[in-house]
Amino acid sequence: MDRRSFLASTAAATTAATTAATAAATTTLNAAESRQATDDLTRALNPRIQADRQAALTILKPDARTLERGLRLHAESLVFDAYGFSPRSALDGTAYAEEVRAGASSRELKDLREDMSMTRCVTDPEEQREYRDAWRASGVTCIFQNAGEEGQDPLRLIKRLARFTYATDMIPDIVSKAALPQDIVDAKTERRHCLYFTGNGVPLTQHWNSIPDELRYLKVFFQLGIRMMHLTYQRRNMIGDGCAETANAGLSDFGRAVIGEMNRVGVIPDCAHSGWQTSLEAAQVSDKPVVASHTTCTKLYPHIRSKPDPVIKAIAATGGYVGICCISRFLRGQGDINSLLDHIDHVVQTVGVDHVTLGTDVAYTSQHAANENKKIPARPRQRKEFRSLWPADNYPITQSASRSIAWTNWPLFTVGLVQRGYNDKDIRKIIGGNVLRVARESLTATP
Repeated sequence: MDRRSFLASTAAATTAATTAATAAATTTLNAAESRQATDDLTRALNPRIQADRQAALTILKPDARTLERGLRLHAESLVFDAYGFSPRSALDGTAYAEEVRAGASSRELKDLREDMSMTRCVTDPEEQREYRDAWRASGVTCIFQNAGEEGQDPLRLIKRLARFTYATDMIPDIVSKAALPQDIVDAKTERRHCLYFTGNGVPLTQHWNSIPDELRYLKVFFQLGIRMMHLTYQRRNMIGDGCAETANAGLSDFGRAVIGEMNRVGVIPDCAHSGWQTSLEAAQVSDKPVVASHTTCTKLYPHIRSKPDPVIKAIAATGGYVGICCISRFLRGQGDINSLLDHIDHVVQTVGVDHVTLGTDVAYTSQHAANENKKIPARPRQRKEFRSLWPADNYPITQSASRSIAWTNWPLFTVGLVQRGYNDKDIRKIIGGNVLRVARESLTATP
């Protein structure tokens, strides 16, 4: 059965799954629980979160009724960030400085920085308080967590996965690991938070003996909890062209085999950092939903990380979604919360409300980070990393714009959707239901 026939034959099942996901994207709270959940979004906010909130409110200017409805809806809904980062801890500046003075290599220091920012929420009481408060203020149920440094080397990919596994093992009362979509629903019901893991690359043996041998780690990483993988990151790899390559050559034959194996195992193909042709062809060959988890719309601003309408339509045809990110230089316009909402509107107008969400691609960073960073001695300028390949960009980002789309402003993203006239059912899809639906569909057996 070819892909299009398969999609047509399962249309009814997809509709049922969409309905089920939408129903699961809200919880039944009594009046007292609803008030408490809503109050959690606004009580005891630290100065940084308060400043971010004020920046967004100054731009949106919602009336009292819109604000109340949006906050209540956000509190009662399952909120699933389609691609993001768990709140980041401050470094231990003294310990980090000691490693610098001891002559640690750039690689060692990068790993230490990641380890501290990802795990000090476990070991340091102040950082754990920051971590807990950021989650509470965001009202986010689950993050599709970046748990793999960009690349194909299994050892490179496993480090972040280990760190977030450690965090979820050690502080499950704050954040747990979700292995299945139902775990996310359960977390919402129990008013907890969780992480659903994604890797920033497909793990390959890189021996190039055979395709099955190359792809055998894909299942291993699925068994370790990875549920989505980047096909490429900026540059060309053996799967296809990244979004910064000028050639835009598309998906390789090997890439087609990779997507077939991802479909079989149950891993979502993510083309957020892939070139336009690679993204288009990935959607055309996949039998399961393909996503661009954190991107923007080329129609509103053409950037290497954006997706043009033909790609957005191809992704929607798979049952997937486009996640709009919170990065001003990708959004352009004013680069603020209204620009973010403009991109959501564009996807809805292009392919419908079932195929759009938010993949923020940003994180809350501890208030203590600046003071800790002052303890670290300056180091010589480092060469640009091979993976980056970012174009020169002198776009001036204003503080008010970037603050308005801070990660802890998730409740105001929902308020903004209310202000734009979306009904409650559609908002629940946008802020979590669509991601939950794709997570479920991707784990079903391929015929």
